[in-house]
Amino acid sequence: MNESQKTANVFKNRNFRLTFFGALVSELGAVLYSFAVSFYILEISNNNAFLQGLYLAVCGVMMLLFTPIGGVLGDRINKAVIMFLCDYVKGGLILLAIALMLVFPGKSAHIAILFAVGILGNAISGIFSPAAGSLFPHIVEEEKLQQANAYFSIKSALQTILGVVLAGVLYAALPIHLLFFFVGVCYVLSGVSEMFIRYEQAKKEGKLTIRVAFADMGEGLAYLKTQKAIIALMLSVLFLNFFLSPIASNFVPFFIKTDVAGAPSYLFDHLLTPELWSSVFSVILGVSSLAGSVILSAKPQEEKCGRKIALRILATALIMTVLTVSYHLCVAGGNSLNAFLLLFSGGCLVIGFLLACVNIPISTTFMRVVDRDKLSKVTSFSSILSQGLIPFSSILAGTVLQTLGCTPLLLICTVGFVVSALMLLFNKDVKNL
Repeated sequence: MNESQKTANVFKNRNFRLTFFGALVSELGAVLYSFAVSFYILEISNNNAFLQGLYLAVCGVMMLLFTPIGGVLGDRINKAVIMFLCDYVKGGLILLAIALMLVFPGKSAHIAILFAVGILGNAISGIFSPAAGSLFPHIVEEEKLQQANAYFSIKSALQTILGVVLAGVLYAALPIHLLFFFVGVCYVLSGVSEMFIRYEQAKKEGKLTIRVAFADMGEGLAYLKTQKAIIALMLSVLFLNFFLSPIASNFVPFFIKTDVAGAPSYLFDHLLTPELWSSVFSVILGVSSLAGSVILSAKPQEEKCGRKIALRILATALIMTVLTVSYHLCVAGGNSLNAFLLLFSGGCLVIGFLLACVNIPISTTFMRVVDRDKLSKVTSFSSILSQGLIPFSSILAGTVLQTLGCTPLLLICTVGFVVSALMLLFNKDVKNL
């Protein structure tokens, strides 16, 4: 490991700084792009929630299909090289999409272009993610892993706070082409930063062929079968993501476009557009996540944290239950849209803090427990399991919203989340992590 000297703070590590600032720029672009695409598809399709859900599902499937390939490449090729090449290609794709949207100005053409860029971009993200997710143990001391993950969580929180506010403002003020141009530049700048990351990559003998790639995947699966606690945690996160992701990806944009935008008046309507209320939720989530990340960045790593993770997830499930009942009474019942806006904001405040206290220990546990030479493959399998059902949840959520409305979707997600949290809490293997 380069720069393996013991440091008081992980930011004194040059490789970590380059990784951090590269991710900061690219993920800011990702936040802007995700925000803009969700609302733009609804805008040009007359609030077609099914089409938006289909977009999310197709993009998610492509990422899952290419993630195992990324896992194999990440254990054989320099991870930093994979990262900067992927960021350059993603930036180029978005810049190409701008040119195509200007040449073909029709709404149907724009939807087709966004679907094409989403498919290709998420295939690249599938290759990128295992390399990025397994880089820390190669450039950061083991005792600094929680601090490194906490700083990345702080970065994500700051991006949520600043990026979504910026996205709401830019989406309302700029043509979609200029907003996408800024996103493309972000990815290119990230690639520049990642080009200067240096560490020693362990070389594997033999050329990489399709047969060797499948053999590597088999090796990773065989190793994973020996890690029962990790498998239990991965499966639990799979179902948790299935029921949690539709809240942010489907419910919030639909709620904003229908309930808030369609209301004769709403809280702070003289200051905030409906889309900016979505930014408010994200900012609150980011601030509370930031607080949780800052606290964990200063705390020593725990040897066992499985039970604490399960209890925090259960607490999140209880908050979701309160929000579901609140929507039914306040919005669907026609009693007070403003009351729900305040309650949902409060729920985001608590959930953001809890999620930071769940995600950081999970990431740190993976990096400490899994062997380095298999970490990219295991990370890819973890991504597949944790994200595997999200594409289907997105399209199912879009269908439920389009046909039944928000209350049934919230109820389904809440029940599923509570059951998943309880199963995780009583899992003996997770308690031993």
